Amino acid sequence: MASKKLAFIGLGVMGYPMAGHLAKAGHDVTVYNRTATKAEAWSKEFGGSFAETPAQAAEGCEIVFACVGNDDDLRSVTFGDDGILAGMDEGSIFVDHTTASADVAREVYAAAKEMNKRFLDGPVSGGQAGAENGQLTIMLGGDEDAFNATSEIMEAYGKAVTLMGEAGAGQLTKMVNQICIAGLVQGLSEGLNFADKAGLDVKRVVDVISKGAAQSWQMENRAYTMADDEFDFGFAVDWMRKDLGICMNEAGNNGAKLPVTKIVAGFYDQIAERGGNRWDTSSLIRLLKD
Repeated sequence: MASKKLAFIGLGVMGYPMAGHLAKAGHDVTVYNRTATKAEAWSKEFGGSFAETPAQAAEGCEIVFACVGNDDDLRSVTFGDDGILAGMDEGSIFVDHTTASADVAREVYAAAKEMNKRFLDGPVSGGQAGAENGQLTIMLGGDEDAFNATSEIMEAYGKAVTLMGEAGAGQLTKMVNQICIAGLVQGLSEGLNFADKAGLDVKRVVDVISKGAAQSWQMENRAYTMADDEFDFGFAVDWMRKDLGICMNEAGNNGAKLPVTKIVAGFYDQIAERGGNRWDTSSLIRLLKD
């Protein structure tokens, strides 16, 4: 693939390695991060350049990527004189990997279209390990022409890159992902705690049942650390609380019933009250050990 001029906005635990994969794929990448020292460190590691504002990073780029915290963070780097849209050329494409609401995705899409620019909402799944290993699942909403122009480039850090529908469809698909994960983690927590209370060798139980119908990504990647009471890594509880709040708000709009999700969201609130805001989401099991 020919080298392209790209920008990446937001160098957190996900964005930093994702931008790195683009640079390693041979693209000319300019980065921006709210904490400038992070952008400087990235530039030293991967050889790209860094900018003082999102608009400056976006200047002259064919595609601009972003991965920030929430709806407000996305608006702050997108709009205004220093925002991404102000710096982008007409016809260029903005791909946002933030997990945010479908409403803000549609808002940015409409603003970009009015300026003759293109936008895709593209939240990801796979966590920090997936970002570092270039094995993310990317679910996108927007126009097919923008998707076709960017999908191959995203394969630098994505193992599955799929257009799900119109603007907002990527975010809605990510909501489904988080709803499913919430129930899985709670079920896994209950199963492992039951095994422990029953006097079984928990890790041996996992070895056996992971070969059958109970198998899941959560079991494969989190069951052993849960058994060892280790949670100082992975996808933080506060991020899951944010994501499940988005799911609950959207369910209020479309009438979907989320009884289990609502309960699990409350459990995550309890984990946060115990100071576990930055623990991995698999820390739900701690609520069962009292």
